[in-house]
Parts: sequence; C-alpha cells; structure tokens
Amino acid sequence: MQHSAAAAAPRRAAGVFAPFEWAVALRYLRPRRSSGFVSVLAVLSFLGVLLGVAQLIIVMSVMNGFRKELLEKIIGVNGHLFVQAADTPLTDFDEVASRIAKAKGVTVVLPMVEGQALASSPYQSSGVLVRGVRERDLKRLPGVEGKIQLGTIEGFDAEGGLAIGQRLAEHLSLRIGDSLTLVAPKGAQTPFGTAPRIKSYPVTAIFRIGMSEFDGTLVYMPFEEAQLYFNKEGEASLIEAFVVDPDRMDEVRESIDKVIGRPAIMTDWRQRNKTFFDALAVERSVMFIILTMNIIVSALGIVSGLVMLVKDKGRAIGVLRSMGATRGAVMRIFLIIGGGIGIVGTAAGVVVGLLVARNLEPIRTALNTMFGLNLFPKDLYFLSHLPSDVRLSDVVAVVALALGLSFLATLYPSRRAARLDPVEALRYE
Repeated sequence: MQHSAAAAAPRRAAGVFAPFEWAVALRYLRPRRSSGFVSVLAVLSFLGVLLGVAQLIIVMSVMNGFRKELLEKIIGVNGHLFVQAADTPLTDFDEVASRIAKAKGVTVVLPMVEGQALASSPYQSSGVLVRGVRERDLKRLPGVEGKIQLGTIEGFDAEGGLAIGQRLAEHLSLRIGDSLTLVAPKGAQTPFGTAPRIKSYPVTAIFRIGMSEFDGTLVYMPFEEAQLYFNKEGEASLIEAFVVDPDRMDEVRESIDKVIGRPAIMTDWRQRNKTFFDALAVERSVMFIILTMNIIVSALGIVSGLVMLVKDKGRAIGVLRSMGATRGAVMRIFLIIGGGIGIVGTAAGVVVGLLVARNLEPIRTALNTMFGLNLFPKDLYFLSHLPSDVRLSDVVAVVALALGLSFLATLYPSRRAARLDPVEALRYE
C-alpha cells in the first residue's frame, strides 16, 4: 500500500508545472520567521524588477516624446523640403511652386523671403528671423495654423503688420497694436556705403507654437513687404514644401526633380537637422543600455535569493526527493518561484511605468508646485512641456527583456536544487 502511494507521487507530479509543484512553490514564497532573510531578498528582487521595468518604459516614452514633438514642431514650422535658386535668382517662384505642388506626396508649397534682423521695442531688443509669407500661405502653415493666441492674421497682406511669437512679445513687452522696430544690416545704398534699414511695423498677431526657440525668434511679415525690406523685389529666397510622410523624402525628391523645370538646390529636414536627431537616437540607445543594467542587477538578486532559498530548504528538498519527486519536479518548483518574482515584478513595473509615462506633465507640475522646484525649465529646453509617447513596441521589448532575464536567472539555482542529493540533505536530520 505504501509502495503504491509512493509510486503514485511521481505520476501526480508528471507534466509541466503540476499542481503539487505550484503548491510547494507558493508555500516556499510565504514569509516565515525562520527564513525571513530569504523573504527580504525575494521582496527586494521583486522591487528591483518593478523599478527597472518602470524606468525603462518611462525613459523610452520620454525619448519618443522628445523626438515626436521636436520633429512635429521643427519641420512643422521649417518645412520638409527646401528649394533654393541655382545660377539665376528665384524670380519664377510662382511657376516653380505650382509645379512642385503637383508632385506626388506634396501637401503644402509656399514661396518665402527670409532674412535676419534686430527687433527692438522701447524696453528691449532681440535678434529675430523674419519670414515673408502670403496670408493664404500663413493660414495653412502647419506649425502656425491654429496657434494664434492674440490678434488675427485676417487681412495680413493688406494690414502690413507682423505676426510674432509669444516669448518674443513677452521679452519685448509688446501687445497687439504696439510698434515693433526692425533693423536689417543691408538697406539702401548711399554714397557712404550700405545703410542699415530701419522700419517700424504694428503687431497684428501673436502666436504660440510651443517651442521656445521658435516662439522667441520668429517674425512673419507680408510677402511683398519682405521683398522690399530685404531688397529682393520680384524674387523669393526659397520655396518650402510639406509632404505627407517626412520619412519617405527620397521618393518625394525624385518626383520633384522630374517636374521642377529649372536649376535648383534641394535640401530636406534630414540634412538640416541631421546632427540633432542623430544625437537623440544615440542618447535613446545609450539610455536603454544603461537602464537595462538595472534589470540585470535585479536578475542577479533573483539568483542570490533562490540560492539562499535552496540552502534554507535543503531538508525539505531531501524529503520531497525521498517521497518520489523527480529532479525535474524540484527544478520546476524553483523555476516557478523565480519566474513568479519576474512575472509579477514585470507586470507591476509595466503598470507603474504606464501610469507615470501617461501623466508626466501633471506630475512635473505637481512637484514644481509642492516643492518649489523648476523641473524641465522652458529656458533651457526647446519644448514648453515634458513630452511622453508610449509605444507598444517599446513596452513589448521591455517586457520580453525583463522576463527573459528573470527566467535565465532562475536556471542556475533551479539546477542546483535539482542536483541536491537527498541522502546528504537528510544525513544529519
């Protein structure tokens, strides 16, 4: 009778993760006075996995958010493709713009006059980038469309006023209707040389793009007025084009090459911002590698915790083996323990990471208010808020990494427990 009961034990343990293996694993995970240190190691391993996973998700989301926001704002204001004159001035800008607009993938095309100037008010002065555009083009410019905070761009061409960024308006202490004086180094030719051109314009609109670099330097002027101001009568400085998919610029450039119909120099957003976005990509990769080290350390915590548990449960393992439990069953028990810590820690880390990543800006604002901090100051960063973009692919990659490291960490202590000799374990009992 006893023999049949002992023989039945292996049969009950047969299969992958049999019920008795789950029961034993959960029993070993329960905190006991005699194994308090082991329980502390298990808790610390769980917290390590949780924090490692949460950190990775949050940091990846912030890096994605930075790239997305900067890409949208930089190329939303500056355009995706730029066509400049070669050999002859760009006096046929209207014809060239209409031909580019017919190219596949192009959405918005606008001629522009561009120049540097010094903007001043009775209170302050600042260097600005002046862009001369037509009213109809300004209204459909992706970076400015719907971003007017004060005033209006209705009648922009006829009014002869300026649209300026909110930070520039604050810096110069200007309101709608106030005069802004522009000073350009290249003005009228005189017997004594080139005199600076100085002219005042009323402020008719104030916009807020949400990127401090643009809100503090951009000034939009009526196209024809800009031609006169920068001595470019009858010509444009360049033609800007916006496309459907900025990541497929090579295809668009090929189609524009076929229809442009004149010598021209073409550049796109990748060339103008290559260093900036390459630096973002490198920083993202480096941060991923650094934060992965946290999960590796947590996995080592699982290893040390399971090794201590194997030593603490040596007698119990010997009893299980003497009752008919196979080496595979013992190994699976400790795989369940280590894997359980990894799975629960990863799941909790995903929840915490997603909660924080989706509420970064409210958290930043609350911390600044509660403790008088200045986290993510607008003066030092391009953006006026802390961006976050959670991507499913990143979350899946982090989860796979954490679970993979957690299960790898359980292999050594599980094999060690399986190889434990029951005779040696019970010799002195």
